[in-house]
Amino acid sequence: MCQNTADYRQLFLDDTPLMDVRAPVEFARGAFPQARNLPLLDDRQRELVGTEYRRAGQAAAVALGWKLATEEVLAQRLAQWRAFAARHRAAHLYCFRGGLRSRTAQQLLRQSGIEMPLVKGGYKAMRAFLLQQLEAHCAGLPLVVIGGHTGSGKTDLIRRAGRALDLEGIAHHRGSSFGRTRHAQPAQIDFENRVSIDLLKLAQGRGPVFVEDESRLIGRCALPPVLQQAMAAAPRVLVLESVEKRARRIVRDYVADALERFADADQGPELALGEELRESLGRIRKRLGDLRHRQLDAQLQDANRELRENGTTEAFIPLVMALLTDYYDGAYDYLMQKRPGEILFRGDFDEVAQWLVTGS
Repeated sequence: MCQNTADYRQLFLDDTPLMDVRAPVEFARGAFPQARNLPLLDDRQRELVGTEYRRAGQAAAVALGWKLATEEVLAQRLAQWRAFAARHRAAHLYCFRGGLRSRTAQQLLRQSGIEMPLVKGGYKAMRAFLLQQLEAHCAGLPLVVIGGHTGSGKTDLIRRAGRALDLEGIAHHRGSSFGRTRHAQPAQIDFENRVSIDLLKLAQGRGPVFVEDESRLIGRCALPPVLQQAMAAAPRVLVLESVEKRARRIVRDYVADALERFADADQGPELALGEELRESLGRIRKRLGDLRHRQLDAQLQDANRELRENGTTEAFIPLVMALLTDYYDGAYDYLMQKRPGEILFRGDFDEVAQWLVTGS
């Protein structure tokens, strides 16, 4: 018989495949990166069973659950579970608290000839473990923040660093109003869980852990307060690049490379990207002021037209330089005044990249 487990640390360190038998609505609120939602009850069935539990108690709720589990429903569930078990020999299953739903799924699998251990305490216990680990690692890991004005290449440096927490990668967002990527952003709880798991893995090694300087929000994902505090207190490495170099890097990342995201757009990638850029500019309209927004929007429309008609991105360079000097640089400098911590190194992109290899 399989051994159930409460060794949450090893489950996350090993990326153990997890079969989440909670209802889809529960999974959507928060889960783990290695989990697959194969529910015992769908959302409607869960609602009916929950109502019966509140009305008549557990026995009545269990009886209703088995009544809802018709032969067709059971056959469908078991086919999905068996396929998952066949692909993932080391898989474990869980429900919310590691209780009735987990035991029922485990029993049904066992009757069909498959042994799959369950996670004691279920999702609730694993989530509590990750929150506790997040607190401990933010307090104990030697974080080093890579800072610098927008467009300095901080994300590229993070991805070159040997030991780094890639917050923008986890959030599927580049952090600014223009920072959408091809992937949808995770739910807030999913974001927090992944951050904690990555820190848990980083804690198995030695040496500083690099993290990019971020504001409270990365798109719609909010940094956990304990991580914000740790980053504010951590020593920094500053990347110093000219406005033009930063503008060219931004145009490469947000325009030239971003066209690929719109390859299947009905109106064409250039027009679709142009519409998104105008929408993104509109999100900072109040901060720019109406007059400056209108001026920059007109400049953006000209640059979009050049991209559509001539395939060139050069017209975006002066626009981005204006955005940096008018808005982004001032906002970043204001934040930096509140972070007077130790500066370990400062230099341009290439110098910082070399320091990460030889000096850290």
